[in-house]
Amino acid sequence: MNTRERMATFEKLANFRGISGHEKQIRKFMKEEISKYADEVICDRLGSVIGVLKGKEDEPKVMICGHMDEVGAMVVGITDKGFIKMIPIGGINPEVMISQNMEITVSDDKTIRGVVGAIPPHISKENALNIEDMLLDIGASSKEEALSWGVKIGQQITFVNDYYVMEDGYKVVSKAWDDRIGCGIALEVLKEAKNMKHPNTIYCGGTVQEEVGLRGAKTATQMIQPDLFITVDVSPVGDFLPSGSKGAIGALGEGFLVRYYDPGCIMNPEITKYFEEIADARGIKYQYFKSNGGTDAGSAQYAGKGTLATTVGMPGRYIHSTATIIDVRDLESVKQMVLAIIETFDKARLEKMQNCD
Repeated sequence: MNTRERMATFEKLANFRGISGHEKQIRKFMKEEISKYADEVICDRLGSVIGVLKGKEDEPKVMICGHMDEVGAMVVGITDKGFIKMIPIGGINPEVMISQNMEITVSDDKTIRGVVGAIPPHISKENALNIEDMLLDIGASSKEEALSWGVKIGQQITFVNDYYVMEDGYKVVSKAWDDRIGCGIALEVLKEAKNMKHPNTIYCGGTVQEEVGLRGAKTATQMIQPDLFITVDVSPVGDFLPSGSKGAIGALGEGFLVRYYDPGCIMNPEITKYFEEIADARGIKYQYFKSNGGTDAGSAQYAGKGTLATTVGMPGRYIHSTATIIDVRDLESVKQMVLAIIETFDKARLEKMQNCD
């Protein structure tokens, strides 16, 4: 199977449009796919969708999720001349937006494409960048014309995707890898876990609104109250930076990320040891990763009386942009690690990891 074939489901997921609070397209697809393998499909009221594989009653509940939302923007105004005013949804550096093709979702079956205007240097040399001051040019000549096309306040604006496999055959470029990679892994893990021998009840699916405050993970984990929560999320590796510089952590092609620290979740040392033992025994490549950002694990750890929560990280270059690069070899490391956790986790291991001694 070549990379294009291997990534077919992931490509489909990445091409969907879904900023935080607008995950409808992805949720519909996830629900359809989850229904093929799960014993039950459950949703919370924010819109997270989870498939359940039932295990033994007194054994652990293990939850594996990616988040369905991507970074983008929202329509907040239309000028008299028909230009679209925006606010960012999720963390986006302003320079990422300049000259980018973007599209407004005006209905389930219609989008309107435009470009974020860049002021030529012939007119101005000022470079104070602020997304709220930028305008999306959709070609309308007036506010009335833009309204007649269906543009409204509150609609989502997403990057136009330019998906492709790079020359080495392993690296793949796309928007929204953060975190359609996690969604795709959840689907693949659910499919394979159905035929695995293990004692656990498995919950696999997608959460909402991670990019604006880990909101879906908070409600979904309160609903399920898992014993172990694993989010599969793309993390920003800095292998393109000079060695030793700030941010030069992690690399493509070197395996999944053991995210031992971020500001919202410190990895339980017993989980770290567990991950190392499994990965070493099975020859799964991994690397250590410290992050300045958070993942759904930060919210999940507060579920019930407290949940063991952590991240299995997928390396990605240039995340939160129009063109993130991932390596399919890392994808396999992530998948094999998550499956190994499901296979080896049980009540005895859970009791060993709990901070009650």
